[in-house]
Order: sequence, then C-alpha cells, then structure tokens
Amino acid sequence: MGDLTSAPIPGVRSDDHLRGQAGDPELVVMYADFSCPRCAVAAIALRDAGSSVVFRHFALKARHPRAVPLAHAAEAAALQGAFWPLHDSLFADQGHIDDPHLWARCDQLGLDVDRFEADRRSEAVATRVTRDLREGMRAGVTGTPAVLRPSVD
Repeated sequence: MGDLTSAPIPGVRSDDHLRGQAGDPELVVMYADFSCPRCAVAAIALRDAGSSVVFRHFALKARHPRAVPLAHAAEAAALQGAFWPLHDSLFADQGHIDDPHLWARCDQLGLDVDRFEADRRSEAVATRVTRDLREGMRAGVTGTPAVLRPSVD
C-alpha cells in the first residue's frame, strides 16, 4: 500500500493575487478567509514585513458563514483592479463585513457598485473561489491561515 501524500502547492499563476515579486525566494502562498481573525493578523504581519505573498481563498461556509460571500466580494473587486485594497480593508475591520459595509467600501474604493454586485454573483467568480479551495485541500491545507511555500516549476 502506497503512502498518502498531499499534492504540492501550485506555483504562481498569471491570475494569482500577488503582492510583491513572483521571483522572490521568500515568496509565500497564504490560504485564508476574510472572516478569520487569525488570517487578519497574519495578513497584516506579512504586509507590514514587506513579504511577497500570493493570496488564495480557503473559504469554508461551515467554519465562517461570511467566508464565501467575502471571497466572492474580493474577486469582484479584483475584476475592477481593487483586490488588494479590498483585502486590506476587510482584514483591517472585520467587525463590518455585511453587505451594506461592503457597498460603502466599494464607494470608498471608487468601484462601480452595480458591476461589483453582478460580478460577485457570477459563475466565473464562484469558480475561482472554488478552485483555490480545492487546490488548497489537495495540498493538505486544513485550516486558516495557512502560509506555505509554493512549488517551483
């Protein structure tokens, strides 16, 4: 009987949310969810340290009821070039993550709220969030935050 092993963490892709440099030898992949307090602490620490980070969603509705809607919101913001600003905003104030606060954040970031609403309910956004979750599970992620080194292709 063979050993059970996890798949490697996928390397940096062209559609990843990357803050920093893809070629940074210290690059990490963070699997997280926007309603997780420990994720907020880790994300802020990585940002403040100037770390190169790829963010991937690990949104489980069973653990945090707002995890999936917030992941979809971040992807909708990304379609308007505002993934990292919304990322930082959500982690900076986790006490205000319901829809009216999301719309206010969109206004503050200069996003088109109608487009944001349509995009966050789109199949493409749902597919992206699900892809990140499944790849994380295959790689052995069991909880958040998970800060890992990607595989080198």
